[in-house]
Amino acid sequence: MSSVAAGSTPNEKDALFHPELLQKFDINGPRYTSYPSADRFHNQFGEADYLGALKRVAQANEPLSLYFHLPFCPNICYYCGCNKIITKDHGRSAKYIKYLAKEMAMVCAAMGAQKKIPVTQLHWGGGTPTFLSHEEMIELMHHTREHFDLLPGGEYSIEIDPRRVTEADIALLAELGFNRISLGVQDFNLEVQQAVHRVQTIEETRAVMDWSRRYGFKSRSVDLIYGLPKQTPETFKETVDVVLKMNPDRLSVYNYAHLPHIFKPQRRISEADLPGAADKLDILSNTIARLGQAGYVFIGMDHFAKPDDELAIAQKEGKLHRNFQGYSTQAECDLLAFGISSIGKVDDSYSQNVRTLDEYYAAIDDSHLPILRGLQLNKDDLLRRELIGELMCQFALNTEQFSRSHQIDFASYFKAEIEELKHLEDAGLLEWRGATIFVPIKGRLLARRVAMTFDRHLRESQAKGTYSKVL
Repeated sequence: MSSVAAGSTPNEKDALFHPELLQKFDINGPRYTSYPSADRFHNQFGEADYLGALKRVAQANEPLSLYFHLPFCPNICYYCGCNKIITKDHGRSAKYIKYLAKEMAMVCAAMGAQKKIPVTQLHWGGGTPTFLSHEEMIELMHHTREHFDLLPGGEYSIEIDPRRVTEADIALLAELGFNRISLGVQDFNLEVQQAVHRVQTIEETRAVMDWSRRYGFKSRSVDLIYGLPKQTPETFKETVDVVLKMNPDRLSVYNYAHLPHIFKPQRRISEADLPGAADKLDILSNTIARLGQAGYVFIGMDHFAKPDDELAIAQKEGKLHRNFQGYSTQAECDLLAFGISSIGKVDDSYSQNVRTLDEYYAAIDDSHLPILRGLQLNKDDLLRRELIGELMCQFALNTEQFSRSHQIDFASYFKAEIEELKHLEDAGLLEWRGATIFVPIKGRLLARRVAMTFDRHLRESQAKGTYSKVL
């Protein structure tokens, strides 16, 4: 919708990094992988609602996106907040694959599918997807292709733990149709790795990058986390420099959210070992500067990409999207999610599966889809979802185009929000360029804060939810 090109490569950290703004506006807030955010889901939304949404989507006959949550990990990383199961027993994962196949069959039957459903995006997340044996990977992809047609040119991605793969694994993943990998690194400093119970060498990480090129993967992404115990600006700079030598297409630099009251493994992290606020800002500042020098484009939130990467091109052309897996080049499409705790977006609803294996197996054995909770979006939700998506992806919103598209008067519909934007405008987080709300480079690290202004649920709810810091 926006006619303003958003992609930019900061030549200096000062273009993007403004510590006085970050300190003032670094509050807790949603990440907006969805709007409304997942903490607004409720258990009044159940299987019948999901079945209704599936039937509506089936009538549209448009390509879909698929997500599979594979929760198994052989050991625990203390920082992790994912829904995971620590085990070395492949009997558990083998059983899980069979139930994923049953869930897929039930969903496709509910959609009345007479032929394979077209798909343009698929993601295996976890947990550790590469925990699966070769036989389990082959079986899961076989069942997937029984029901779905993975179209040429789609994004088929998997999260990789470099400690848990061999060249044969990468070769198999390419053969199965994956064309993108995301590598968890977090930090290469040994002290940091020991503090979070994840020791991973540079050599094994570099090997995975090399294998992915050998077997024709189109894109490599690396995940880093700042704010971990024992980190310093100096040691994290060393990690960033090592990663840049590996030449990834994309980087994600996440802020560690220390929430031990929610995520029990984090209780094993000593808060005294966490870097202070000043060091965290230095780490972020140095990283932004270094990535800018290396030519990476700031995509948004915590994401950076090479200028010729599909993400950067999509943003420049105003075609960038955001979903539960982060930023995507794929057009907005419905997402079917499979496995425990997975979240889907079907028609005008969100749905989330039950969180435990026992609940998951019991529901499917009882011939029920394993829905725990969800949300039916109303007209206002849909309108605000599009608006927030534009701000998060393009850093701009043409309010005149938006008004025409939704047949509203923007100024009156968002009167309270426009008033609230004034103090963000005074601080430099946004500008009005004619009828366009524009987030300049200095405000883009805080785009979530701008988006929060339009979050009606956040404004009206007494239950504010538990969110990570904006930075």
